[in-house]
Amino acid sequence: MSEHPHGEQPENPATAVPSTALDPGPVGDNPATHPPRHVLAGPRAEKNVALALQGGGAHGAFTWGVLDHLIEDGRLGFEAVTGASAGAMNGVVLVDGWLKGGPDGARAGLERFWREVSLDGDLGPATRSLFSTVLGFWKGNPVAEFWAKALTPSPYVSNPLNINPLRKALAAQVDFARLREADTAGLYVSATNVWTGKLAVFERERLTVDHLMASACLPTVFQAVEIDGVPYWDGGYLGNPPLYPLHRGAETRDILLVQINPVERRETPRTEREIQDRLNEITFNANLMRELRAIDFLDGLIEEGVLGQGAYRRVLVHRIDGTDALEHYNAASKLDARWRVFLRLRDKGRRAAQDWLDQHYDAIGRTCSLDLESAYQ
Repeated sequence: MSEHPHGEQPENPATAVPSTALDPGPVGDNPATHPPRHVLAGPRAEKNVALALQGGGAHGAFTWGVLDHLIEDGRLGFEAVTGASAGAMNGVVLVDGWLKGGPDGARAGLERFWREVSLDGDLGPATRSLFSTVLGFWKGNPVAEFWAKALTPSPYVSNPLNINPLRKALAAQVDFARLREADTAGLYVSATNVWTGKLAVFERERLTVDHLMASACLPTVFQAVEIDGVPYWDGGYLGNPPLYPLHRGAETRDILLVQINPVERRETPRTEREIQDRLNEITFNANLMRELRAIDFLDGLIEEGVLGQGAYRRVLVHRIDGTDALEHYNAASKLDARWRVFLRLRDKGRRAAQDWLDQHYDAIGRTCSLDLESAYQ
């Protein structure tokens, strides 16, 4: 069915899941030990995973730290990356940097990107002023919040030129033409189709800066991003991140999820801001919870023999969870783009990745290290 309300459109960019399913291989085979041609892997890589990177504004700097340590450690190769919003940006910058300079290039690219989008980066006075406002520079100021609430301007009024400083940073850093043409790891970027309310997932072979802008388009801040005449909003609403492209877009059974949106908060929100922040967290986790539930259900059918083992194989899900590390960072801190905040989050991400590798590296290719039932119930 077409996503366009006026009829069929050729080559709708939202049709992004690979059309050819991969051969699941014999039961017991460990794809993690048989790297495909397109894997991003350094000389010490022993196992492969597919990365699933959540979006979460400034908290994406935690994911930067996770990726930085995984690359530095060197034992994992990356077959594919799926992401939304900040997660998609981390993924694209990772692959672009790897194409430029291997593992070291990927690490340098991630650092450069987060430096550029920080309030201390080289944004220019006009852009910095807008970015400060967009990222809640006045948050907590009762006068500013009163007028923001009273006026509630549409981004088509408050930002008529549709200025987005992230576009400049990404366009300057990422070689999208080379990214599209490269024989490299898969990339999947999610967005929300405004007209249909359905999830759109864009493949690396079609990616432009517009697709990343769509994936990170908060509708209360930015005008919808139009791609081939279709408007899109933030991908986090329907796929944060989407896991299903990895089932056919990567040979490995191992999905490594980097989760930065807390599933649980043991406190009751009471103010309007607290309630809205918590609603956003729940919304941005909802579809991920559904996908984990579906994986768990299918794994159970495989184990029980209901699904033929020759044609199906279990998905092995692993998670680096930022919940504990971000416990004292409320939802509003996703809007804090100071460089020193990014560095603290990066360091927390690096420690979380090291702890996860110490505890769960041996599980890769063998078993699911994430208790799926507890993750979605």
